[in-house]
Formats: sequence, structure tokens, C-alpha cells
Amino acid sequence: MLVTVVKSKIHRVKVTGAELNYIGSITIDENLMDAANIIQGERVQIVNNNNGERLETYAIPGPRNSGEITLNGAAARKVSKGDVLILITYGIMPIEEAKNFKPSLVFPNEDNNLLE
Repeated sequence: MLVTVVKSKIHRVKVTGAELNYIGSITIDENLMDAANIIQGERVQIVNNNNGERLETYAIPGPRNSGEITLNGAAARKVSKGDVLILITYGIMPIEEAKNFKPSLVFPNEDNNLLE
């Protein structure tokens, strides 16, 4: 049996931008992506703590050490600059592997989205 588990989470980052006229995706500071083990193009669930919205899109890397968290395309309508988000990715694995799997959990500075 295969189960879906949390693979990574970036907890409480602030939206730095919303770009409606873009193809789609979420731009994430590449340092945050690396720390959370998120790869370019990976599906990301976005939970908006400010308005309760949940949506999915895919990750693209933003400049390192920029703290950038920008929602692009239609997803830009679901956030406002300054909203606090939780970003989650999932993995599918055999249940026995899942029992011992440890997700990558990242808790950036809530003021600037940077790692300390």
C-alpha cells in the first residue's frame, strides 16, 4: 500500500508579491526551496492563514536571500501582499517507508522570510 505524507513544509512566510499577468506558479526564495527540499516544478499546496484559501500550483525558484514569496497567475487573486502562508509538499511512498520518513520543516524569520 502507498500513502501520501507531508514531504516538506515552509511554515509562516509572508507574501511579498502577487503577479496576475504571469503564466502561473509560486516564486519561492531558492534558499527556502533548498532548505525544504522543494524542487523546481514541484506541486505545492498553499494555505493562506489570513483568508482560509487553499490552492495548489507549482514552485519556481526566486533569487537567493531575497525572501521572495510571489503568487503568479490566477493564484495572485487568492492572496494579498503581507498575507501569511504555509507551503506544503507531499510524497507518495510505501507505508513501511512512511513510518520512518521525516519531512523537511522550515521556519523562516516571519519578518523577512529569510533563514536565520
